[in-house]
Amino acid sequence: MPDSLSNLTGLFKLVPWVIAIFVLGSVVLPQMVRILREYERGVIFRLGKLQGAKGPGMIFLVPLVDRMVKMDLRVVTIDVPKQEIMTRDNVPATVDAVVYFRVVDPNAAVVKVENYWKATSLIAQTTLRSVLGQSPLDDLLSQRDIVNQKLQEIIDKQTEPWGIKVTAVEVKEVSLPDSMKRAMAKQAEAERERRAKIVNAEGEFQAAEKMVQAAGLIAKEPIALQLRYLQTMREMASEHNTTTFLPLPIDLFSAFLKK
Repeated sequence: MPDSLSNLTGLFKLVPWVIAIFVLGSVVLPQMVRILREYERGVIFRLGKLQGAKGPGMIFLVPLVDRMVKMDLRVVTIDVPKQEIMTRDNVPATVDAVVYFRVVDPNAAVVKVENYWKATSLIAQTTLRSVLGQSPLDDLLSQRDIVNQKLQEIIDKQTEPWGIKVTAVEVKEVSLPDSMKRAMAKQAEAERERRAKIVNAEGEFQAAEKMVQAAGLIAKEPIALQLRYLQTMREMASEHNTTTFLPLPIDLFSAFLKK
C-alpha cells in the first residue's frame, strides 16, 4: 500500500508538467511550423533582418524571433477605375482598363514597396491618363492593340524595381459624349455617300467606254446594227405582252436619210 500511494503521488506531481508541455506545444508549435502551397512563398525576417523567401512546402520558424510575410505568386487582376481624359485632338472621353500582373520577386515586393497592389493600381491609373491623353481619338478606336502594348511596357518598367511583372494591359471601353457620337455618325454617313457616288461614277465611265467601243465596231461593220435590231426583236417577242411590231428593212429609209 505505501508503494502504490507513492506511485500515485508521483503521477499527480507529473500532471502539471504534462499540462504545461501540452499547452506550450499547442501555442509554440503552430508558430514554428508553416505549410505553404505551390504558388506561395514566405519572406522571413529574423529580428527585423531579411533572411529571404522560402517555400513551397513545410518551413520552420524560430518562435518569437522570426516573422513571416506570405506572398502569392499567381497572376492578379485589377480593374482600373474610369478616367476622364482629353485626347490629343481635344476630344473628351472616359476610359477604363484591366491590368494583369504577378509577383516575381517576393523579397522586393515586401521590402521595396509598402503595398504593391495599391502602388500598381495607382501607377496604372496615372499611366492610362498620360498615354491615352497623348493619342488621337482614331488611334484609341482603331489601334487598340498598339495602345495596350505601350501601356504594358510603361507600367512594367515602373513596377519592375518592386518585383512586379505586368503581363498585360487591356483598355476595356472608350466612352464618348453623345454629341461626338452624332458627329462621327454623320461623318461615317458622308463617307459612305462619297464612296457610293465614286462607284456610280466609275460604273458610268466604264459603260460609256464600252458604248464608244461598240459604236466604233458598228461603224466599221454596218451589218452589226442589223443583227442588234434582230436581237431586240427576239427579246420583245419572248415576253408575254400585247405589243405588236412589224419589222421593216432599214434600207427603205436610206433614201430619206440621204436627203
